[in-house]
Amino acid sequence: MINEIKKFHREMTEWRQDFHKHPELKFEETRTSELVAKKLIEFGIETHRGYAKTGVVGKINNGEGPSIGLRADMDALPIQEMNSFSHSSINQGKMHACGHDGHTAMLLGAAKYLAATKNFRGTVYFIFQPAEEGGSGGKIMIEDGLFENFPMDSVYGLHNWPSMPTGFFGIGNGPIMAAADTFDLTINGKGGHAAMPNQCIDPIFVASQVITGFQSIPSRKTHPLDSVVISITQIKAGDTYNIIPDYVKMFGTVRTFLSKTQKDTLSNMKRIADGTCKSFGANFELNYTSGYPATVNSFNETKIATKTVIDLLGEQKLIRNPRPSMGSEDFSYMLQERPGCYVWLGIGTRENEEGGCMLHSSNYDFNDEVLPIGASYWTKLVENNLSI
Repeated sequence: MINEIKKFHREMTEWRQDFHKHPELKFEETRTSELVAKKLIEFGIETHRGYAKTGVVGKINNGEGPSIGLRADMDALPIQEMNSFSHSSINQGKMHACGHDGHTAMLLGAAKYLAATKNFRGTVYFIFQPAEEGGSGGKIMIEDGLFENFPMDSVYGLHNWPSMPTGFFGIGNGPIMAAADTFDLTINGKGGHAAMPNQCIDPIFVASQVITGFQSIPSRKTHPLDSVVISITQIKAGDTYNIIPDYVKMFGTVRTFLSKTQKDTLSNMKRIADGTCKSFGANFELNYTSGYPATVNSFNETKIATKTVIDLLGEQKLIRNPRPSMGSEDFSYMLQERPGCYVWLGIGTRENEEGGCMLHSSNYDFNDEVLPIGASYWTKLVENNLSI
């Protein structure tokens, strides 16, 4: 780690725990963005506000040279926190269960150091993004002119990762997180008395065949080296014991890494639903919504991020090409516009390590031990990219 950054570890911890204590949901991050902007101005950094409503962008220019963007997300989740420590959430039904408080504090730490040292030639943009959790805040910042107003050559993201040892980095080229789509499917049959199923078209029976058919898509319609996850997460039908309902509603998600696989999966779902329903005399309505695209790292920027970790911490702290996650991330929109790399920073999962809970858990807390590690990574990344 960078020694000067280690010296304000306690200060970063105070920032992080303050953010954790005052969580704000997507597009409501007014207090958080106010504090972020205040700190950037305090560091002497040119500060811009109002992107995607509550987003903040800081800019340091130090002569002619390339430009780089560093992004941290700021929003919390609608979860009731179950922790009881002093910095637990005071906002009912809201908590930082995904570590965005830590992401914000680490990027602020890097901004403080880089503003003081300016050991680089070019321009650094600090992107504090709202609404990662289901709000497409990254996409909206782009629509609001992020890349037009702040013309960066590359953009980088970081997320804490509880399933990796504390202080380790996971970096891989290509897809690292999945596209996440949602769908709702209604199967219309013909209701009637449960004692007389022959007079009905049972939509529950048809639905069970459709679900089984959907699960054949990953195993029989997708290349064995590719990945698809289709999850039916809700099934709603009927009101009483002795009546076969008229319809069944199902809801779920589809997760893929490749755009072709994404399109093929939807086509296969329509074909299976159509064929199954016709064979039993039912019909269907499928509404499919594309969510965040896959997060895909570019080759050259992945090499740069990898070298940064090795320079900073050594090869022993690097996990090359970790298994991609089927989770999704709206940093993917930024990577569609600019080359870049999204990395994972381990915060530990063993019982004797802090930060042991998985993401989106009501008992989660960010591991403050990694704050200077993350801030040092951002700093070294800038100095490697914009070397004098």
